[in-house]
Amino acid sequence: MTVAAQGHNLAGNARPIADEMARHDGSRDGMGPGWRDRLGARLAGMGRRAAAPIAASGSRGIGSVARGRQLIDGRFLFAGYMVEARDTSLWDLPVPDAAFGAELHGFGWLDDLAAAGTDNAAAHARSWTHDWIRRFDGGRGPGWTPVLTGRRLGRWIDHAGMLTDRLGARQTARFHRALHRQWSYLRRRAGHAPVGLARFEALAGALLAGMALGGKARSVDALLDRFQDECAAHIAADGTIPGRNPEEAMETFALLARVSEALADAGRPAADEVDIALRRMAPVLRTLRHADGGLARFHGGGRGAEGRLDHALAASRVRPGPPLDGAMGFARLSHGRTTLILDAAPPPSGAGAESAHASTLAFELTSGRRPLIVGSGSGRTFDGKWRRAARATSSHSTLALDGSSSARLGPSVARGGRQVELLCDGPRDVRIERQRDETGSGLIAGHDGYLRSHGLTHVRQLHLSIDGRSLRGEDLLTTIELEDEAMFDRAKWNAGGRRFPFRIHFHLHPDVVVQRPSDRRTVLLALKSGEVWDFRHTGAAAVTVEPGVYLETHSLVPRPAAQIVLASTAVEYATRVSWTLAKARQTPDALRDLAPDAAEPDLPVPA
Repeated sequence: MTVAAQGHNLAGNARPIADEMARHDGSRDGMGPGWRDRLGARLAGMGRRAAAPIAASGSRGIGSVARGRQLIDGRFLFAGYMVEARDTSLWDLPVPDAAFGAELHGFGWLDDLAAAGTDNAAAHARSWTHDWIRRFDGGRGPGWTPVLTGRRLGRWIDHAGMLTDRLGARQTARFHRALHRQWSYLRRRAGHAPVGLARFEALAGALLAGMALGGKARSVDALLDRFQDECAAHIAADGTIPGRNPEEAMETFALLARVSEALADAGRPAADEVDIALRRMAPVLRTLRHADGGLARFHGGGRGAEGRLDHALAASRVRPGPPLDGAMGFARLSHGRTTLILDAAPPPSGAGAESAHASTLAFELTSGRRPLIVGSGSGRTFDGKWRRAARATSSHSTLALDGSSSARLGPSVARGGRQVELLCDGPRDVRIERQRDETGSGLIAGHDGYLRSHGLTHVRQLHLSIDGRSLRGEDLLTTIELEDEAMFDRAKWNAGGRRFPFRIHFHLHPDVVVQRPSDRRTVLLALKSGEVWDFRHTGAAAVTVEPGVYLETHSLVPRPAAQIVLASTAVEYATRVSWTLAKARQTPDALRDLAPDAAEPDLPVPA
């Protein structure tokens, strides 16, 4: 048996799941149960036995066939770690950290086994689920927290048909009792989950189980009232969430749609606050997705599981509408086959500062099915070094001044039983002005993230042509007020009169092939679709192509990539660099993009 993460073999250093996760005292971190959770779970185990649940209406999860096959083959990739262990129960695996164990006990892997769609996959799902019941039912073990129990119950309800297929009456009854026991625990403890997505997960799991079990009308009514209170309190009137994480917004929306769908299936009246939140959030999510269907990757969020947003939008029954010009602090430009999404607001504060990135004025650009300009990614499933690096300004497609970020990571603090690094000292004033004419649309945005340190404001101007073939950009470092000039002069004096270097980063998707013509001022970018884009610049800046990385949630190691960097110095009160990114003339307006997407990697364990 081997355990690996980010290229390091960790065999022998991992603890069994129960030992590792039981060290966490307090459910606020969503990973390990505290004494109140254990007491609630034991009390739930004293309740009366449950009747069989109503028949599930079929799986609603969006799983991965490739990951389902890996599980069957004994290759377990969770929370950035790969464990190889053939013919081993899921619950006998070593666990490198609590996040790995949390993914096991949340049962998201049931979606992947269901997606694999084979009898062998279903047999593994039944075996591991009933082994969990044998070991952990009644409050034992580390999975008894509100958020993990909510996730687990939601998956059990969705896959109840697969989990009880071919079972005898005794095993089926044991499954139903375990389901009821967890519901009894969760209806008391769901409101103690951390505010935000975790609490929505806990309450949604309790609601879905209560409706599936039947005979729980009063409890379901009370849970639904609490669920609606959360919708009203934590989803703003414009459909946004505080953390500005597009993937988290999608997951919240999917839970709301699932609850709305379950209410309709059970013949219950619609929940007003749930439906209002769905109508508010749907246009936001349509705005935050690129032409390829993936979400913009900002503030700890990824692209989202393929098909998940489409599935949730369909389940919500919200009438489709066009994307907005902007939502949740992001601005959008879209013409032809091209979409551009820009981070145009200060970084999240409060609870959102835990996963916030210093990405103000960074943008992503996608052409048809092919991402072109990206950010490095969240890094959340990688080690601490990668997570910190991913949050820096230089890991995003924007300007970084003097080797620093537009916001900084504060010292590690305890929050909910975990040590986290909060993003702080970021831009306070972010402004945006939109422009539109017969040639296309654009925007001018600026932030003051470097004002206090250097007296400079970063202003970025972007214009996307009406056919989507050309993006013109300009980055300006400038003083605005007389006092800004004084701060700039003082910063230069303190630095010994030196110039302030800055670098404008354009991170490229790993599938982009980079070519440098002989003039060395042009960079050609070839996409798998057959499109070729031409990057050029003007001004006193040197252009280089440097190594980069692309951090994906379900990858064991960072994917190598490239980035274009424009480097220059700020020596006056205003320094300007202009650039263009345009399709090459030989690239047609419309083409048949038949190249297959890269399959999910069948990752080896590093030696």
